[in-house]
Amino acid sequence: MRHSIDILRTARPVMALQDEYPAGYIDPMHSHDHVQILYASAGVMSVRTPETSFVIPPQRAVWLPAGMRHEVACRGPVSLRTLYLPSDAGALTAECRVFEVSNLLKSLILEVVDFPPLYDVTGREGRIIELLLEEIERMPNAPYQVSMPSDPRLLRVCNAIIADPSDPRDIDDWARLAAMGRRTFTRTFKQETGMGLAVWRQQVRLMEALSMLAAGMSITRVTYDVGYDSPSGFAAMFRRAFGVPPSQYLKQ
Repeated sequence: MRHSIDILRTARPVMALQDEYPAGYIDPMHSHDHVQILYASAGVMSVRTPETSFVIPPQRAVWLPAGMRHEVACRGPVSLRTLYLPSDAGALTAECRVFEVSNLLKSLILEVVDFPPLYDVTGREGRIIELLLEEIERMPNAPYQVSMPSDPRLLRVCNAIIADPSDPRDIDDWARLAAMGRRTFTRTFKQETGMGLAVWRQQVRLMEALSMLAAGMSITRVTYDVGYDSPSGFAAMFRRAFGVPPSQYLKQ
């Protein structure tokens, strides 16, 4: 298995490696001098930056600009494919983003991971790399990421909700946890995240639901684990968000 310290010494437009991580593995906050693309060909991971939290099922990848601090946590066993690009590749996007992964892009990523370190940039490998970069650029952003507040009092609340999306506490309980008055809490939360607490928590529940469904869990279990009272209520919420019920989403 090639290691990142060796890969990053290679003068190529894209460097790639693969790793297998067990359930519960956490790679704490760190950053890279290169642009990094994380793609789990199997399994579901969570990626947090100081500003945003994402859930990354196998149909998605995350683009991390050079220097972006991030933490990666594996919900279950994860087969990770990582692409490293030069720092100036940030011209494609200078911001962190989660994007959809088409079948073609998935195949290209898996192909590039098997390239030798000193692959031929003027031959077949080079042409595949060019197509890979074109496909990444045209992929649409994936929905359902949440902004993280900078206020440590609000961050305490957000981390608690992410840790347990089914937590039934109401807004007064969360305001007390933040040691803030209700009006100050609601106003500051919206200023820092761009949405109210109820909408923010629903986004978290949607991200968690997508993660669990992608991991093969039943709709009934997902319903209660993310905090809904009935499968019908969860299905209605899911349909409003994605336009299809959970069962049809899984088939797609």
